[in-house]
Amino acid sequence: MKIGITCYPTYGGSGVVATELGIELAARGHEIHFISYAMPIRLSGAMERIYFHEVEVTTYPLFDHPPYTLALATKMVEVAEDAKLDLLHVHYAIPHSVSALLARLMAAPRKLPFITTLHGTDITLVGNDRSYLPITRFSIEQSDGVTAISKYLREHTLKEFDIKRAIEVIPNFVNCDLYKRSDDSALRAKWAPEGEPILMHLSNFRPVKRITDAVEIFALVREKIPAKLIMMGDGPDRGAAEYLVRKKKLQKDVLFLGKQDRVQEKLGLADLFLLPSDLESFGLAALEAMACEVPVIASNVGGLPEVVTHGVDGYLVPPRDVETAARYALEILTRPDRGRAMGQQARIDARRRYCSNDVIPQYEAYYQKVLNSTGASARA
Repeated sequence: MKIGITCYPTYGGSGVVATELGIELAARGHEIHFISYAMPIRLSGAMERIYFHEVEVTTYPLFDHPPYTLALATKMVEVAEDAKLDLLHVHYAIPHSVSALLARLMAAPRKLPFITTLHGTDITLVGNDRSYLPITRFSIEQSDGVTAISKYLREHTLKEFDIKRAIEVIPNFVNCDLYKRSDDSALRAKWAPEGEPILMHLSNFRPVKRITDAVEIFALVREKIPAKLIMMGDGPDRGAAEYLVRKKKLQKDVLFLGKQDRVQEKLGLADLFLLPSDLESFGLAALEAMACEVPVIASNVGGLPEVVTHGVDGYLVPPRDVETAARYALEILTRPDRGRAMGQQARIDARRRYCSNDVIPQYEAYYQKVLNSTGASARA
């Protein structure tokens, strides 16, 4: 198949999943065309059967804000015609599904079906805004296919938006051959020269991620045992987290790495992963850590209970309950046998449910289902 993929090319779950999906589909023989305003995150260098098409937005004094939605729709039609795309797959409802709807209308009478994948904040935050709720609902209902990354997100969307159509759950995934335990002893020794246990966090550092809670949890752990905290990512709350580190005099024990590629090589060095978010529709970072044999302590919210099994491959705690999280962290870190057993079970669970080899065929089957239902046919 020839598939056009649109996503936000930023350091966040939806962009990462969309990019990894394209890479995996290309490896299975499909032709992938990314359509966005910048090269998607984790997509670098020349890749076989993968193409990038930049959306250029015209600036004009009349426009307070560049009309990206319209420029994207136009680019979608251009790429569909030139590359003879079979369908469009857009990630994050606003504004991508609206652009895809416009592209489908412009492409008529040629059939150009589109699938919308809901990732979380496009529904729980942006879509629930009264300014966007009607257009979000309309674009979802007009999509030729809709998927959600978790059962939680599907149910939330159906209820809050009063959606009457079917939504397919196809979960986030991880390449289990890439995400595995790391043996980079030199890097681990650099971070923890005395062999201290390593706690880790990875996110886009937005307020919903509660990265200051990760620091608070670590501070409570650090009162009891020597340890190190590695923070990967960047975003609006980094300054607040760095201030808290200085306030608690933890500068020697907390390292901010910023945005990182090949995160699996670093995740695989951790002894514990922290994801104390106020809300996660899935928790991709938790899954990536689990695939690297790292137990997870996460908030008991959203789709996280579908990923982390409490007391088996990690622990789930109420959001903002840093004391309980720290208590579980100490249980794991002071009993290496317990931590290693949970980490090994975490990888087993990740491989059993969320490996790309099992999830990507679900997307392929759904693409074919949508093509069949719309009367379109995939090109060889």
